Amino acid sequence: AQRARLALGRAPEPSAPAPADPAEALGLTSRERDVLRLVAAGRSNRQIAEELFISPKTASVHVSNILAKLDVSGRGEAAALAHRLRLFPQEAPTARTAG
Repeated sequence: AQRARLALGRAPEPSAPAPADPAEALGLTSRERDVLRLVAAGRSNRQIAEELFISPKTASVHVSNILAKLDVSGRGEAAALAHRLRLFPQEAPTARTAG
């Protein structure tokens, strides 16, 4: 919880509603959530850039910002944290055809 910057033991203040989205509690922007979703899916910076129509350098900057906000040392740790916090619904496995 500390690594994810989630407060434990204190009730939220009545005037400040708790964020419905755990990614919001981590301070991630909308674009950073998109990038983290792709990181968690195992995509490279180049693949992230292509999917989001940004440059690979911009994707790299987003990944660096995400790692800093999540206080993790690498992409694998960021992906594991995203999965543990259930930030993104698991994709349904596709049916394989016999062939």
